[in-house]
Amino acid sequence: MGAGHDHGLSEIEHEKPLWWAFGLTSAFLVAEVVGGLLTNSLALLSDAAHMMTDVIALAISLIAVRLARRPPDAQRTYGYARLEAIGAMINGGLLFVVAGYILWEAVGRFRNPPSVASTGMLVIAIIGLVINLISMRLLKAGSGTSLNVKGAYLEVWSDMLGSVGVLIGALVIRYTGWTVADPIIAVLIGLWVLPRTWTLLRAAMQILMQGVPAGLQLEQVRALLTSHPGVIEVHDLHAWSLGSREPVLTAHIVLGDATSDPEEVRVALAAALEEKFGIGHATLQVERTPCDEAHAHT
Repeated sequence: MGAGHDHGLSEIEHEKPLWWAFGLTSAFLVAEVVGGLLTNSLALLSDAAHMMTDVIALAISLIAVRLARRPPDAQRTYGYARLEAIGAMINGGLLFVVAGYILWEAVGRFRNPPSVASTGMLVIAIIGLVINLISMRLLKAGSGTSLNVKGAYLEVWSDMLGSVGVLIGALVIRYTGWTVADPIIAVLIGLWVLPRTWTLLRAAMQILMQGVPAGLQLEQVRALLTSHPGVIEVHDLHAWSLGSREPVLTAHIVLGDATSDPEEVRVALAAALEEKFGIGHATLQVERTPCDEAHAHT
């Protein structure tokens, strides 16, 4: 069961691109907030709020990379994998607060649209788009091998769409003078962010509540375990995840054939679980008699 424990190496391999993306995104976040205040653009501030979640997501990814190097200890026998889910909950909570504020502010601007410096808004939007494209390029390679990096890549990818929205709003205001386009773009960004935020929160809550990992069907796992010729029953089957990956499984395996070697069965089932479902952490208790019957005779 040693396979599946080498993911820390791939995380470390992609740390440098994460640092570059984090630095570029953080620097532009400051510029976008200042630019949004100077140009009086709610769309820019809305995109800056989304950019802030990118910075948080990248920071979480970097923390996860660093903590992944720390081995389990006497107090944290599973290590620090759950910090990823906790960070996602914080990220999602901030997104909800910021998106709610932007939607509230947009209502007031629909009633009394203020003037917007479209030229400054346009310049900042273009710079933001370039920054996002560079960050996407940096993270693309790691997104195919690391779910941690993939999450950061998707955050930056989605923010790129926000920059495109601000760019469109700036062009509309510049050539038509229709300043209502600014709060419209802000609302669209906010409405686009909220469902994604809810998905993020649900995924984090599923991990923290020790729910079955996404994409894993327990009935398929049970079918695999009972397909072994020496197994007649599987009970106390539980599966959960330490983080966005690293699925963990425990089960009691009841043997029906007295000639079956429990250790051989356990090894074979553990290998099958890892090959088919990617479960490297499997604790299998092999029994000759179901434990409830054993307890009944004691």
